[in-house]
Amino acid sequence: MSEHLTAALAAAEHGWHVFPLRPGTKRPALHGEKTCTRTGPCTARHRKWEQRATTDPDRIRAAWSRAPFNVGIATGPSGLVVIDLDVPKDKGKDSSDAPCGAATFAALCERAGHPVPDTYRVRTASGGMHLYFTASDGVRLPNTAGTVAASVDTRAWGGYVVAAGSTTPGGDYETLCGSVAVALPGWLHTILQPAPVRPVGPLRLPAVDGSRAALAALKAECAIVAAAPDGLRNTTLNRCAFKVGRFVAWGDLPRHTVEEAFQLAGEAVGLTAAECRTTIRSALDSSQRTARPREAA
Repeated sequence: MSEHLTAALAAAEHGWHVFPLRPGTKRPALHGEKTCTRTGPCTARHRKWEQRATTDPDRIRAAWSRAPFNVGIATGPSGLVVIDLDVPKDKGKDSSDAPCGAATFAALCERAGHPVPDTYRVRTASGGMHLYFTASDGVRLPNTAGTVAASVDTRAWGGYVVAAGSTTPGGDYETLCGSVAVALPGWLHTILQPAPVRPVGPLRLPAVDGSRAALAALKAECAIVAAAPDGLRNTTLNRCAFKVGRFVAWGDLPRHTVEEAFQLAGEAVGLTAAECRTTIRSALDSSQRTARPREAA
């Protein structure tokens, strides 16, 4: 039996739903909707990787008999919330003093008055770490990026992680400790719980002075965020805030007002307050660093 098949079956024994990733990569090996032939499991309609992930040993053996696929775990169907403690890609270079996810998460736990949870852990190919937790029945938490702390992401419904036993050119995924994923602590659940979607209505922006073009751009981009569909809200917030950032760089709009406006728009569509703050600050920082002079724009 191959190591990858063994890893897939081991994950399934935990009750975790697995699907194949392309050999040596983190990308799903299943076909996309555009190339779907509407046969087999997709006869009625196209089924994505999250829907096709399985714990059935026979299906797993059949899939991994075709190639040495890496192993993906669909976190939502598996009842998992996985905290991804990342290592900044430019860590070690003079251009970045960004702390690693393990350090920022440990600091967060200390401030909250809790120890770092002892649960099943996997070391990632980049040297980061995945902490596995079980979600309460009926809870559907979304994926997050930077909501918990800097360099700390989470994977739940709509997300997946690479399982221990998988290999990439950059390194292997290895179990560090623990054999059981413990329940997600309540204080972490509170941080990750999406803000309730506010009633749809005219988006009211804070009063602000600025050029006509800057104000029009701010209003238009906030409206786009407020109408963003589920699954694209954080990406849309990042893109729209980045666009408006040039007006901040030029002195046409005060940054704190732009942050407040996008915060309102982001929370209105269900993003958490912390996720909005992190995304907006990152987008504006990047936009201000790269903004071309007004005359060259």
